[in-house]
Amino acid sequence: MALLLVAVGLFDYIQPIPAAAAAIAGPARYVVPGGTPVLPWPNVGGAAVAVSGLGLIGTSGSSAPAPAASVAKVMTAMVLLADKPIDPGQSGPILVMTDQDVATYAADLADQQSVVRVVAGEQLDEFQALEALLIASGNNIAETLARWDAGSVGAFVTKMNQRAASLHLSHTTFADPAGLSTQTVSTPADLVVMGMAAMQQPALAQIVGLPIATLPVAGTVYNVNYALGQSGIVGIKTGFGLNLGANFLFAALATIDGQDLTLIGCVMGLPTLDAAFQSAEDLIAAMKESLRAPRIVTPDQVVGAYKTPWGDHADLVATAAVTLIEWPGMKVVESIDSPALGVDGPVSSGLPSGHLHIALGDQRVDVPLVTAGSLQPPGLTWRLWRISLF
Repeated sequence: MALLLVAVGLFDYIQPIPAAAAAIAGPARYVVPGGTPVLPWPNVGGAAVAVSGLGLIGTSGSSAPAPAASVAKVMTAMVLLADKPIDPGQSGPILVMTDQDVATYAADLADQQSVVRVVAGEQLDEFQALEALLIASGNNIAETLARWDAGSVGAFVTKMNQRAASLHLSHTTFADPAGLSTQTVSTPADLVVMGMAAMQQPALAQIVGLPIATLPVAGTVYNVNYALGQSGIVGIKTGFGLNLGANFLFAALATIDGQDLTLIGCVMGLPTLDAAFQSAEDLIAAMKESLRAPRIVTPDQVVGAYKTPWGDHADLVATAAVTLIEWPGMKVVESIDSPALGVDGPVSSGLPSGHLHIALGDQRVDVPLVTAGSLQPPGLTWRLWRISLF
């Protein structure tokens, strides 16, 4: 019997010492506290709202693609700026108006479209051309920019649809650069995603926030978005006509718990632009009431621990603070990516040990972790009797 015990002990002793594994301290998934907010959605058409960083937070009404009207010009501007970027404070290259551009203006004017007057030989820098597109909403300017960028309107529309695909706008199709065609369709949710991308382009964000602009021939033009400045609204584009109601893709600034945010929303198919503007203001006010930006992780907070089979442990602590934009009812997902630690010898405190991953909406945060305690190798007794006793 004694020889058997000795044999078992020796067998146990020569086995590799198992590594210490890390585990998260709290729940891996939880829901942001509070009931899902009830937003004042319009009672006709469709709508969607989102928050910069957090992403889409709600939709309402019809989800069927509908004519985007002049909101499509936002994509026209995005494609142009991707091909011909404008640095902050710069005006970009010069466009010279041709006889074809004048003919387009005359035809659109005769058709009672939204136009910006041009003459042959007129010079517009890119910034001014975008002002004519986005502030005065010139349909003729959209066609001029399409030809200038891609050589033809058809080639430019192909670029618009390629950009839409890259943004995963699966319910959006562009048939023209101005939004005049009823085949240029989208949904509020898709347009919100487009709006979030658009507001990340500084030149575009600057232009849509201007109430007026002065052009060489057309003179002073006024932003058709006359909700600017109300409820923090800083853009971005209206769409009206086609006998299908008013659309408004909007952006508003808000400060929530000390965090500066951009609220993005879209309403489609409302009876009038005034109704669309009022709906946007109502949604913005409700969003401000429900959004929060709490600190969910603090430096030195214990978020997990290493544990050994012989009963030793070392806490894992965060090395940085984390503040997230929260919307009640959304899910937070957390996980720890920390390597297994070999404990053949003492493991000291303060050892960098992977990350805490946090996901909420579009937010993704990785917090570096360190050990807040040492780990000791197993004692002789555990090594001798781990199999027989455990």
